[in-house]
Amino acid sequence: MNASSTPSQSAKALLLHPAGWIASGFGSGFSPFAPGTVGSAAALLPWLWLRTLSLPFYALTLMIAFAIGVWASSWVVRRSGVQDPQVVVCDEFVGVWIALIAAPTGWVWILAGFALFRLFDIWKPWPVGWADEKLHGGLGVMLDDVFAGIYALIVMQVAAFFIAR
Repeated sequence: MNASSTPSQSAKALLLHPAGWIASGFGSGFSPFAPGTVGSAAALLPWLWLRTLSLPFYALTLMIAFAIGVWASSWVVRRSGVQDPQVVVCDEFVGVWIALIAAPTGWVWILAGFALFRLFDIWKPWPVGWADEKLHGGLGVMLDDVFAGIYALIVMQVAAFFIAR
């Protein structure tokens, strides 16, 4: 895959390898409009299962997803020659899952976690922006979204604390 590839050629090349499927969020990253947002929304589907796990298994699943995401996004970065290809949205999956790790019950909280994650992912306050600019390869792709997810998690927990009072 290179810069002169047509989107359909690029998609076909990526989807012929398991790393491409994983990195693209099982194809959600190929959305022609806002692939990061679409990938974040797609992350909610497996999260419906993930939320049923105990905290230790949830955390273990996050660590495994992060490691697999580093591998998959590294493969796409090498293949495409682009440091953070838009098609790679497995990082959004992990970021959303971090934001929602201890979300209170209810769709309002799910939407709030989703929106807060997108806010921090787009805004890129330190260290989100630092990781995005300074780290390269799969680790850089994944880590900025981990930080954005942590920010969203913190805001969610503070809000839940004050709302539950």
